[in-house]
Amino acid sequence: MPRVHLVIGLLKRWMLGTHQGAIGNAYLDDYLNEFTFRFNRRTSASRGKLFYRLAQQAVQIKPIPFAKLVKPQPVGPGGVK
Repeated sequence: MPRVHLVIGLLKRWMLGTHQGAIGNAYLDDYLNEFTFRFNRRTSASRGKLFYRLAQQAVQIKPIPFAKLVKPQPVGPGGVK
């Protein structure tokens, strides 16, 4: 199972190196999606096309309102908590 060990090793190194191990349970799915995206494109021969394809996919989907992207923060007496 060397490939499984390779993926797990890369994931652990990425989490500890990039995020300093500070990955919360609430966003774990998002972090794993980002790792999968990067892992699948790590040996891409044409790196310039990656941004082009990402931009192409971004304009093909329906826009999401900003209010759905962020969770409203409660405002207390001293400002946003």
